[in-house]
Amino acid sequence: MSMNPDTLIITDVAPRDGLQNQQVAVPTEAKLELIRLLHAAGVASVEATSFVSPKAVPQMADAAELMEHVHRELPGLRASALVPNLKGLQRAQAAGVREVAVVLSATETMNLKNINMGLAQATEVCEETLLAARKMGLRTRAYVAVAFDCPFEGPTAPDTVLRLAAAMHRAGADEIVIADTIGSAAPGRVKTHFEALRQAVPVDQLAAHFHDTRGLAAANAWAAIEAGVRRLDASVGGIGGCPFAPGAAGNAATEDLVLMAEGSGLATQISLPGLLQAVAYAEARLGMNLGGRSIKWLRRRYAGPEAAPART
Repeated sequence: MSMNPDTLIITDVAPRDGLQNQQVAVPTEAKLELIRLLHAAGVASVEATSFVSPKAVPQMADAAELMEHVHRELPGLRASALVPNLKGLQRAQAAGVREVAVVLSATETMNLKNINMGLAQATEVCEETLLAARKMGLRTRAYVAVAFDCPFEGPTAPDTVLRLAAAMHRAGADEIVIADTIGSAAPGRVKTHFEALRQAVPVDQLAAHFHDTRGLAAANAWAAIEAGVRRLDASVGGIGGCPFAPGAAGNAATEDLVLMAEGSGLATQISLPGLLQAVAYAEARLGMNLGGRSIKWLRRRYAGPEAAPART
């Protein structure tokens, strides 16, 4: 899975991680239009939905319908879906999903609060789901959540994160996503974490997922890049946030990371004016102001008709 070291691969998680906790019901067509806009902007990888219980996450109840539309309209888009277990995996496979993701929290309490399982059982469920997905011929991602700090247990032991990442790698995950779930990481810790992790998992298979709760998402992303990581999650407009962190500012904004990459000699193939269209659409649908740290500058920079990307 080698890649050009001057290329940054960004997976936009707004359709899933961004929308799953929104209070405003988002219809399938609106989710699809957001994905269309991201694709038109050059985003090649999107986390589109999750096959969790509709009772637990009503916003994701249309997962199968959404994926059917995505596959039909945007066949070249890498569109993944989160699955919590074998049942979710079977639903995803029936819907034609070609890439799935599992989430493993790195602490006992977070797993108990989130999925009513201890860490050992949660690890086993993720391993069996990954192994089954591989047998189905699906591409796989594995999140290690609360990889820096847990809202219930405090700092997460780096050795635990390394052990769990290695376990997900052994189970066949194509990509291991290290997640700063509550947005508490700082660049020094990020660099140290990833320098250790790359001893257990090939750096080409490592990815980072940051939240901007303390305003450090872009700085943390750069620290991961300096440690050799070239895969990042982000959410257009910074949509989303961790429900366990009051006042959380949301995910790292896709437009911030693309701007940072462009200014640092890293290619993303993503259009900033195109992302602005996606942000504007999401604002209208959700009825809230959105945008990363750079949004005011970007809107001034790309004001006018030249900001409109070519739609395909």
